[in-house]
Amino acid sequence: MLLLTDGSMRVRGIRVQGHDEMAMKLLFWELEQHLKSSSGASVVAIDNKIEQAMDLVKSHLMYAVREEVEVLKEQIKELIERNSQLEQENTLLKTLASPEQMAQFQAQVQTGSPPTPQTAATPGPTSATTLSQPATHSSGPSA
Repeated sequence: MLLLTDGSMRVRGIRVQGHDEMAMKLLFWELEQHLKSSSGASVVAIDNKIEQAMDLVKSHLMYAVREEVEVLKEQIKELIERNSQLEQENTLLKTLASPEQMAQFQAQVQTGSPPTPQTAATPGPTSATTLSQPATHSSGPSA
Protein backbone atom coordinates (compact mmCIF):
# COMPACT_ATOMS: atom_id res chain seq x y z
CA MET A 1 0.00 0.00 0.00
CA LEU A 2 1.30 3.42 -0.94
CA LEU A 3 0.72 6.22 1.52
CA LEU A 4 0.28 9.78 0.32
CA THR A 5 -0.59 12.97 2.16
CA ASP A 6 -3.09 15.50 0.99
CA GLY A 7 -2.94 19.25 1.56
CA SER A 8 -4.02 18.96 5.20
CA MET A 9 -1.29 16.39 5.91
CA ARG A 10 -3.75 13.56 6.52
CA VAL A 11 -2.52 10.20 5.32
CA ARG A 12 -4.47 8.52 2.52
CA GLY A 13 -4.06 4.86 1.53
CA ILE A 14 -4.06 3.79 -2.11
CA ARG A 15 -4.02 0.11 -3.01
CA VAL A 16 -1.81 -0.72 -5.98
CA GLN A 17 -1.49 -4.27 -7.29
CA GLY A 18 0.28 -6.35 -9.92
CA HIS A 19 2.41 -4.86 -12.68
CA ASP A 20 1.53 -1.29 -11.70
CA GLU A 21 2.69 -1.93 -8.15
CA MET A 22 6.11 -3.03 -9.41
CA ALA A 23 6.31 -0.04 -11.75
CA MET A 24 5.44 2.34 -8.94
CA LYS A 25 7.98 0.73 -6.59
CA LEU A 26 10.63 1.07 -9.29
CA LEU A 27 9.76 4.72 -9.86
CA PHE A 28 10.00 5.52 -6.18
CA TRP A 29 13.22 3.55 -5.82
CA GLU A 30 14.74 5.50 -8.72
CA LEU A 31 13.48 8.72 -7.17
CA GLU A 32 15.11 7.81 -3.89
CA GLN A 33 18.40 7.02 -5.64
CA HIS A 34 18.33 10.36 -7.44
CA LEU A 35 17.63 12.22 -4.22
CA LYS A 36 20.54 10.52 -2.49
CA SER A 37 22.94 11.55 -5.24
CA SER A 38 21.18 14.65 -6.49
CA SER A 39 23.00 17.20 -8.52
CA GLY A 40 21.77 20.15 -10.54
CA ALA A 41 21.60 18.01 -13.71
CA SER A 42 19.34 15.34 -12.19
CA VAL A 43 16.60 17.76 -11.10
CA VAL A 44 14.82 17.35 -14.44
CA ALA A 45 15.03 13.56 -14.20
CA ILE A 46 13.61 13.71 -10.66
CA ASP A 47 10.75 15.92 -11.83
CA ASN A 48 9.99 13.43 -14.62
CA LYS A 49 9.95 10.50 -12.19
CA ILE A 50 7.68 12.38 -9.80
CA GLU A 51 5.34 13.22 -12.65
CA GLN A 52 5.25 9.57 -13.78
CA ALA A 53 4.51 8.40 -10.25
CA MET A 54 1.74 10.97 -9.85
CA ASP A 55 0.21 9.95 -13.19
CA LEU A 56 0.19 6.34 -12.08
CA VAL A 57 -1.46 7.25 -8.77
CA LYS A 58 -4.01 9.38 -10.62
CA SER A 59 -4.92 6.53 -12.98
CA HIS A 60 -5.44 4.16 -10.04
CA LEU A 61 -7.62 6.68 -8.24
CA MET A 62 -9.72 7.26 -11.35
CA TYR A 63 -10.16 3.51 -11.80
CA ALA A 64 -11.27 3.10 -8.17
CA VAL A 65 -13.71 6.01 -8.47
CA ARG A 66 -15.21 4.59 -11.69
CA GLU A 67 -15.73 1.21 -10.01
CA GLU A 68 -17.45 2.86 -7.04
CA VAL A 69 -19.67 4.94 -9.34
CA GLU A 70 -20.81 1.77 -11.14
CA VAL A 71 -21.70 0.10 -7.83
CA LEU A 72 -23.64 3.18 -6.70
CA LYS A 73 -25.48 3.43 -10.04
CA GLU A 74 -26.62 -0.19 -9.66
CA GLN A 75 -27.80 0.45 -6.09
CA ILE A 76 -29.73 3.54 -7.23
CA LYS A 77 -31.36 1.52 -10.02
CA GLU A 78 -32.43 -1.20 -7.54
CA LEU A 79 -33.79 1.40 -5.11
CA ILE A 80 -35.79 3.12 -7.85
CA GLU A 81 -37.31 -0.22 -8.88
CA ARG A 82 -38.16 -1.08 -5.25
CA ASN A 83 -39.69 2.37 -4.71
CA SER A 84 -41.85 1.95 -7.81
CA GLN A 85 -43.01 -1.47 -6.63
CA LEU A 86 -43.88 -0.10 -3.18
CA GLU A 87 -45.78 2.84 -4.71
CA GLN A 88 -47.85 0.42 -6.81
CA GLU A 89 -48.54 -1.73 -3.76
CA ASN A 90 -49.51 1.35 -1.75
CA THR A 91 -51.92 2.48 -4.46
CA LEU A 92 -53.50 -0.96 -4.61
CA LEU A 93 -53.91 -1.14 -0.85
CA LYS A 94 -55.47 2.33 -0.77
CA THR A 95 -58.05 1.29 -3.37
CA LEU A 96 -58.90 -1.90 -1.46
CA ALA A 97 -59.18 -0.24 1.97
CA SER A 98 -62.55 0.79 3.32
CA PRO A 99 -63.14 4.40 4.34
CA GLU A 100 -63.09 3.29 7.99
CA GLN A 101 -59.71 1.62 7.52
CA MET A 102 -58.31 4.71 5.79
CA ALA A 103 -59.59 6.95 8.62
CA GLN A 104 -58.01 4.64 11.20
CA PHE A 105 -54.75 4.64 9.27
CA GLN A 106 -54.71 8.44 9.00
CA ALA A 107 -55.31 8.72 12.75
CA GLN A 108 -52.43 6.35 13.44
CA VAL A 109 -50.13 8.30 11.12
CA GLN A 110 -50.97 11.58 12.87
CA THR A 111 -50.44 10.19 16.38
CA GLY A 112 -47.41 8.12 15.43
CA SER A 113 -48.83 4.99 17.01
CA PRO A 114 -48.07 1.58 15.50
CA PRO A 115 -50.76 -0.03 13.32
CA THR A 116 -53.07 -2.45 15.07
CA PRO A 117 -54.15 -5.58 13.20
CA GLN A 118 -57.86 -5.68 12.51
CA THR A 119 -59.47 -8.78 14.03
CA ALA A 120 -63.00 -10.13 14.34
CA ALA A 121 -63.13 -8.75 17.90
CA THR A 122 -62.46 -5.20 16.72
CA PRO A 123 -65.66 -3.17 17.04
CA GLY A 124 -66.98 -1.36 14.05
CA PRO A 125 -69.17 -1.98 11.04
CA THR A 126 -68.09 -4.53 8.48
CA SER A 127 -68.85 -3.54 4.95
CA ALA A 128 -69.21 -5.69 1.88
CA THR A 129 -65.91 -4.25 0.66
CA THR A 130 -64.11 -5.51 3.76
CA LEU A 131 -65.65 -8.97 3.47
CA SER A 132 -64.87 -9.30 -0.23
CA GLN A 133 -61.17 -8.51 0.15
CA PRO A 134 -58.81 -11.42 -0.52
CA ALA A 135 -56.96 -12.86 2.47
CA THR A 136 -53.51 -12.21 0.99
CA HIS A 137 -52.03 -9.64 -1.35
CA SER A 138 -49.08 -10.09 -3.63
CA SER A 139 -46.20 -7.64 -3.21
CA GLY A 140 -46.32 -6.65 -6.86
CA PRO A 141 -48.56 -6.52 -9.90
CA SER A 142 -49.62 -9.83 -11.33
CA ALA A 143 -48.96 -10.62 -14.95
